[in-house]
Amino acid sequence: MNSMLQKYNVPGPRYTSYPTVPYWDKVPPSKIAWQEKVKSVFDETNEKDGISLYIHLPFCESLCTYCGCNTRITVNHAVESIYIDALLKEWKIYLSIFKDKPVLKEIHLGGGTPTFFSPLNLQKLIQGIFATSEIGDGAEFGFEAHPNSTSEKHLKILFDLGFRRLSLGVQDFDPKVQEIVNRIQTFEVVKSVTEQARKTGFTSVNYDLIYGLPFQKKKSIVDTIEKVNQLKPDRIAFYSYAHIPWVKPGQRKFTEADLPVDLEKRELYETGKKLLAGNGYFEIGMDHFSLPQDSLFLAEQNKTLHRNFMGYTPTYTKLLVGLGVSSISDCWSGFVQNAKVVEEYYKGLEKNELPFFKGHLLDPEDLILRKHILNLMCRFETSWEESEMQTEFLSKTLEKLVEFEKDGLVKISPFHLKILENAKPFVRNICMAFDARLWRNQPQTQIFSSTI
Repeated sequence: MNSMLQKYNVPGPRYTSYPTVPYWDKVPPSKIAWQEKVKSVFDETNEKDGISLYIHLPFCESLCTYCGCNTRITVNHAVESIYIDALLKEWKIYLSIFKDKPVLKEIHLGGGTPTFFSPLNLQKLIQGIFATSEIGDGAEFGFEAHPNSTSEKHLKILFDLGFRRLSLGVQDFDPKVQEIVNRIQTFEVVKSVTEQARKTGFTSVNYDLIYGLPFQKKKSIVDTIEKVNQLKPDRIAFYSYAHIPWVKPGQRKFTEADLPVDLEKRELYETGKKLLAGNGYFEIGMDHFSLPQDSLFLAEQNKTLHRNFMGYTPTYTKLLVGLGVSSISDCWSGFVQNAKVVEEYYKGLEKNELPFFKGHLLDPEDLILRKHILNLMCRFETSWEESEMQTEFLSKTLEKLVEFEKDGLVKISPFHLKILENAKPFVRNICMAFDARLWRNQPQTQIFSSTI
């Protein structure tokens, strides 16, 4: 196993999209082209499938040094109202494109720290969206939260608005690890918020955990997972730490020498996985776990599991609208990303325009390869039509997969590829064989974290 880890532990994308963001077209789509794409997909799918809504709330009171998300650090809560008004203005622009009332199938509040915002400001935001929308059958609404800033009032107000899923950023309970990554919350605080959420009526509680953090040892993973098992959240995201100090300078608080690597790092995941399995959890995809009653498990069983910029989700709509600074919108055949700086985001909206600064419209090859990469990430297998072999890169992909087959990681048959159970640590590497844009334009500097 160690030799395989060393062979395949190379920089690679996480494949929350294809093409990945560094390989989007240098010139974004025009405002008109994007609006036409959105309108077309909305008209095609809204009545039947609805839309998904991701809202980015970037503010945090302190910097967690492991974090790779787009954040703004401040203790000035006067920023809340201005930002909420901007989000509603952006939503109003999308409504003018839709013409008809959108059917909301999924809402996710991400960050940053959504619970940086007061309960009343979050209520104003959601009620402003609900006033112009319909709620679809079986809709799933969830939000991310910092345990230290999540009050009973946050839970009550969001529950009354229809939110039933809470995601708590836990990462690790080891005090030494918490100190170096500047994310300190006690087990008692996490327990209190979890119990209050369940008492309020939340039906799905998720914990975000990370392996591969600085100073993290097998002992701390065992302690963390044992504590998690006591509280038994409905689902768990157990992510590999992405060390990208060239993007996130806060990660320079520690060095590569402080990080577990290769076999040591993989052992942290396998240790956690074994402990979770012993407590009734099932591995979902490559970095999620779920109890059998949770919708994430049911989606995998029904082969409806989906992956997007937020990771694995049980809900798929063809149109995902991203509101807020740095948010990404997806209409399946195209992406756009909003300005990453709050002030630039505001400037775009002042012109009554969607404030995106980059994007990509998928060509026919992109669409074929996106489908296969998504299948591999969600189902660990994919099939193709004979006609797809005419796509120049797909035939080359099969040549690249031979090496994985020799290593006992995949099974190739006519028009079908299956990733074997022992190959889950290498899923990202296998997907890279389908990544035409990566192979045609190998990066000259490191732009991705390591795959394992």
